[in-house]
Amino acid sequence: MNLGNLKPPAGQQKTSKRVGRGMGSHRGKTSGRGHKGARSISGYSKMRGFEGGQMPLHRRLPKRGFSNALFKKTYAVVNVGLLETLEGDSFTPESLKEAGVINKIRSGVKILATGELTRKITVKAHLFSPAAEQKIIAAGGSVEKIPLPQKGPKAA
Repeated sequence: MNLGNLKPPAGQQKTSKRVGRGMGSHRGKTSGRGHKGARSISGYSKMRGFEGGQMPLHRRLPKRGFSNALFKKTYAVVNVGLLETLEGDSFTPESLKEAGVINKIRSGVKILATGELTRKITVKAHLFSPAAEQKIIAAGGSVEKIPLPQKGPKAA
């Protein structure tokens, strides 16, 4: 068997309507589209959500809420327990990115307190949760906060 021998099951392929082939074919003249109206015209495409002229649902419902997508801050999050498993004793956003722990340094890197820390490490990050800061210092390590990266025209 090869690709050239494959055939669809019986009854799956349907012959297409041959329209506009004379009055005797039952699909002559207007080709089954009827007279006038939007659908009779070539190039007609129905609007998404069209309800036959009735006001569509997405326009009947009131607008609600607010989206702060333009100024939203998304931080790359790293847990203390994950830092415990990584090799080395000094971590920066760049070293975490190289290690594959974070994909992008979006609005900054934030260190959270999930997990246990038993060794002394130095961490440079943009933000720390208070509990994460305490865990790192309690293990004998040090914490250094770096300024958040600026975006837009102010980044000079």
